[in-house]
Amino acid sequence: MKYNNPHNIKGVISYKRCFNDMNDTQLVAAQNFGVRPVESRVEAEKLGNKLVEIKSCKSYLLDTLTHSIPFLVPRASELLSVIGDNFQDSLINKGLNQNQIIVTSVLRTQSDQKKLRRRNGNATENSAHSYGTTFDISYRRFNKLEDPEGYPTEAVSPDTLKMVLAEVLYDLKKTDKCYVKYELKQGCFHITTR
Repeated sequence: MKYNNPHNIKGVISYKRCFNDMNDTQLVAAQNFGVRPVESRVEAEKLGNKLVEIKSCKSYLLDTLTHSIPFLVPRASELLSVIGDNFQDSLINKGLNQNQIIVTSVLRTQSDQKKLRRRNGNATENSAHSYGTTFDISYRRFNKLEDPEGYPTEAVSPDTLKMVLAEVLYDLKKTDKCYVKYELKQGCFHITTR
């Protein structure tokens, strides 16, 4: 497959070094800006305007959620939309075809977290995901958008898309909008609003 790879992408020197905000750091922000951990989706829905239900939209695609539910506090929901919009704007500015980021994990109930800990060594007992402030975005998979006029578009390599996403996240991290952890095994950026 032929990929459209531009030369005007400033690379992040090291994903691990640039995105190393550990759980303890993210947890403090989650506890400050989030809701109390919930046991179930029903309990989350009862929190009213403290949580926003997120759905796939122009800015991002919500993956099939197996260990989380699609709710975030408003400031995290806004951050997610900004990341998706900035990612698409960056692609346009670099002359690359449109893709959406894919959100792979959102608010985890206490029972979700318990089940996940059995399968995932990275899952901690007290996760920032429990507070509605944190979400994961895949850096391995993206949703290629078709040209609205139906013209064929060139594919962009996953590595290039990952670099563009990293640039977007790095800019937001530098301006204290979020904490970011590069998760190698899960293939995602773990992001908490600040």
